[in-house]
Amino acid sequence: MTLQELVHQAASVYSDKIAVCFDECNNQPPVYYTYKTVVNAASELSNFLQLHCTFHGIREVGLYCHPGINLPSWILGILQVPAAYAPLDPDSPPALSTRFMKKCNLSYILVEKQQIHKFKSSYEILLNYDTLKEHNDLVLFRLHWKNVEGNLMLNDRKQKYEKEKVTNSTNSGNSNEEKSDEHMDVRLKHCLAYVLHTSGTTGIPKIVRVPHACIVPNIQHFRVLFEITQEDVLFLASPLTFDPSVVEIFVALSSGACLLIVPTSVKVLPSKLAAVLFSHHRVTILQATPTLLRRFGSQLIKSTVLSASTSLRVLALGGEAFPSLTLLKSWRGIDNKTQIFNVYGITEVSSWATFYRIPEQFLNSTLKSELPVPLGFPLLGTVVEVRDTNGFTIQEGRGQVFLGGRNRVCFLDDEMTVPLGMMRATGDLVMVKDGQMFFLGRKDSQIKRHGKRLNIELVQQVAEGLQQVESCAVTWYNQEKLILFLVSKNDLVKEYIFKELQKHLPSHAIPDELLLIDSLPFTSHGKIDVSELNKIYLNYLNLKSECKLNGKEELWGKLQYLWKSILNLSEDPLKVPDESLFLNSGGDSLKSIRLLNEIEKLVGTSVPGLLEIILSSSILEIYNHVLQTVFSDEDLVFSKNYATKRKFSNINQEETSGKSLHQKSVMTLSCDNELTAFTAVSRGSQLLSLNTKFLTKLGLCSSAHSSELISQTNIQNVKSLNPPALTGKSKDPSHVAEVSEEGTCVTAAKKMELHVRWKSDTGKCVDASPLVVIPAIDKSSTTVYIGSHSHRMMAIDLHSGKVKWEQILGDRIESSACVSKCGNFIVVGCYNGLVYVLKSNSGEKYWMFPTEDAVKSSATVDPTTGLLYIGSHDQHAYALDIYKKKCVWKLKCGGTVFSSPCLSLIPQHLYVATLGGHLLAINPATGNRVWKHSCGKPLFSSPRCCLQYVCIGCVDGNLLCFTHFGEQVWQFSTSEPIFSSPCASASEQEIFFGSHDCFIYCCNMKGHLQWKFETTSQVYATPFAFHYQEEDFCEKEDQNIPGGLKT
Repeated sequence: MTLQELVHQAASVYSDKIAVCFDECNNQPPVYYTYKTVVNAASELSNFLQLHCTFHGIREVGLYCHPGINLPSWILGILQVPAAYAPLDPDSPPALSTRFMKKCNLSYILVEKQQIHKFKSSYEILLNYDTLKEHNDLVLFRLHWKNVEGNLMLNDRKQKYEKEKVTNSTNSGNSNEEKSDEHMDVRLKHCLAYVLHTSGTTGIPKIVRVPHACIVPNIQHFRVLFEITQEDVLFLASPLTFDPSVVEIFVALSSGACLLIVPTSVKVLPSKLAAVLFSHHRVTILQATPTLLRRFGSQLIKSTVLSASTSLRVLALGGEAFPSLTLLKSWRGIDNKTQIFNVYGITEVSSWATFYRIPEQFLNSTLKSELPVPLGFPLLGTVVEVRDTNGFTIQEGRGQVFLGGRNRVCFLDDEMTVPLGMMRATGDLVMVKDGQMFFLGRKDSQIKRHGKRLNIELVQQVAEGLQQVESCAVTWYNQEKLILFLVSKNDLVKEYIFKELQKHLPSHAIPDELLLIDSLPFTSHGKIDVSELNKIYLNYLNLKSECKLNGKEELWGKLQYLWKSILNLSEDPLKVPDESLFLNSGGDSLKSIRLLNEIEKLVGTSVPGLLEIILSSSILEIYNHVLQTVFSDEDLVFSKNYATKRKFSNINQEETSGKSLHQKSVMTLSCDNELTAFTAVSRGSQLLSLNTKFLTKLGLCSSAHSSELISQTNIQNVKSLNPPALTGKSKDPSHVAEVSEEGTCVTAAKKMELHVRWKSDTGKCVDASPLVVIPAIDKSSTTVYIGSHSHRMMAIDLHSGKVKWEQILGDRIESSACVSKCGNFIVVGCYNGLVYVLKSNSGEKYWMFPTEDAVKSSATVDPTTGLLYIGSHDQHAYALDIYKKKCVWKLKCGGTVFSSPCLSLIPQHLYVATLGGHLLAINPATGNRVWKHSCGKPLFSSPRCCLQYVCIGCVDGNLLCFTHFGEQVWQFSTSEPIFSSPCASASEQEIFFGSHDCFIYCCNMKGHLQWKFETTSQVYATPFAFHYQEEDFCEKEDQNIPGGLKT
């Protein structure tokens, strides 16, 4: 039995009944299709696909569309080919969908006509495709994988086919019947129903191919369980990429019932959605995640969704931990009769595995003790086992759930055959008691905190049970802080919630932080979006750390407040006595850690030895200890900011060698015949020149440099800077060089003064640094290249400020531009994961190379080979040949590559830093790793190399110096994180860098401080050192200029 056969059986009985209703919720009448219309449209599409598609191996067709009236017909049409449908969400990141299509080796994709422009603009670089034919509201595309990875994947799969074929033939004694009895084969013509990927909430997303034999038992059982009739209306709540949507669609269409579809945009509007579902269309069956239900809010749930007069007969909740009974009871209106089910399953054994109907007596119980809700009973054809840590099946006690069944098997990733009855580990822990399974949580939700094991879902359940809490979520932030996010029913005071939690939770389960938010973010699958919660918390930290602490009195007042708050003495109006001891006042070791964290957050820095003082000394001594650490002057206004400019990335394992990716060249350009003599000046005093005489004229280079090509290192002939007294005062500069339009040097006033010559509106914030390219022949045409968050890449005349050209890229630009060896191209990274190669004279797109995540790194050019090196948030470093339009190699670096690579010509090393804390030396020719140093903290700073050393700043506040062989020579410590990239003087005797402690530092190459200069704020940007006549200057570049570039 197949899904389409179930629908055809119902259509033969209910031919003229309404099968599908699509309501755009725009004050226009809904659109309806009968079963006859749906089936006829499906047959037309299947005939069209049979005519134009030739399948080799697995039979799959992609479906790129938004939910609409034709959706069921399109799905049925694909199934009748026969082929499996592979849904693609137009709103999903293109890089994610591309990975899915590539891993499936998808050959054909149907695109909704309304989405054609979006499809082409999103995938014109990522995919190679032909437009085959149009059919009604669809366009059929044939995909060709234009890089070698797709071909390699296809070849590997073919080899695996053959290997498994031989193995299976041998094992079965060449009996096809015996083989089919023991295994399910993905290549069988009528095997597959649909293909999707797991949500990734429980690990790395996996491709899941689901046979009809696996999903049909679900449909058959739920039809009986929910007592579905032709009078029912089922709502398509789940996106197509979430497998519960299959249950919603086919339970309805196999029963003669009506399937209600609304636009995705309506699903995020609780009041409007409630009116559509329960007032306009009288929905009777709703399957949803608890998070999706919570979006309605308790008042709307009680008054509409679960009211006495609601149309809803059945509410099935699954995909997440089931809400507590206390919460469920608070949602139900008086005399509500809706049947509520707990359904449980995993995509790897699609879709659901168990069910449990909540007894009416549970919902009506007035008992204060919380009754746990079991996972319930296996669905048709499903086998459920609980195994202990040794892999043995248990009947009582704690273990992990395994799911399967003779025909309830799916194909994961590259599996070609699967033994019938295979059991899949779920990663879910349960307690088996009296024959029932009670969900404990994910294996990865079990954390060790303060030396004790804790399931973070326990914290959520307890918090959710508080009367004032609407909904909540808990995260284990950076594996070090337990954060509770709350949506409240009314105005809440944090101290009250902490007090209530302490009544119901052990001390090791009390959250470190509590955040009140307006609503919980959720993914397209209707689950809590943990990554978005982490962003909310990071923004909260940034805002909190910007608060200023004004002097000693405010410190004393806030210390008293924290003391009373943590010890639950908030209602005590009296001042805390000076001699009060924390432990004697009701504190313990866990509360002392919380007080430590709160004090360090208050002052914005770590306070050495504070925990010991808290545990052994009075509040006055704690105050004095913090005072001595933080305030060096009585009148100092403290404004430390630990806010990181960038979010940290998870640290993954590193690949030890580069992968060579030889892409087919579309067009080649020989740079040798088209060299343009120029000098390029970029951030950190980096220079690239094909004309040393011009450099000398500018005072940036010594005529002693005889090489025609100068690499991107500091080659200015600068004298060592004379260190001023270490008082935080700067040395008075006396000269500045200005380049006139004729290319001559103009002496400025005796004292340096900066004036705005022009400014250009970029539309949004500028996070990139400008690139200045000075042609050797026509100096008057000097150009500044700059990108911004407005998606614009601009070329601006240096002297007039007039825009020469402007190119709109696909997303935000944080990457600084780099000029090619020939001078004819500008290279820049983009948030959409593309590296753009633009013609320098016009901005025309010459080539676009796709990575798999945002590119914030700035490219570096090899002046000898012309290769471009750049990093990506996909954790890879890339070597690109822009003339042959190919990737020469890529290397996984063990963390996000945010900073820019640095090239050393002697020895020939490429240095790459990651947010995983790794500094790598790479052979730039092969992509093989030479050495690696792990710093332990993220590296936002870009490495900078000179003849002897390579230096880099770290967020632990240290500037690190290494030899080119990977040996650490010295480290210089500041009091705050270093995001600024170092800049060396031309003599390579000094190095300049900024710190979050508001200072610019100058150190010699032995790591000794020469001088430091106090700025007015934290220093993110890279210093720029330059020389004119007898004076040397070090300037700090602007950063985060709102909407403009100034010069």
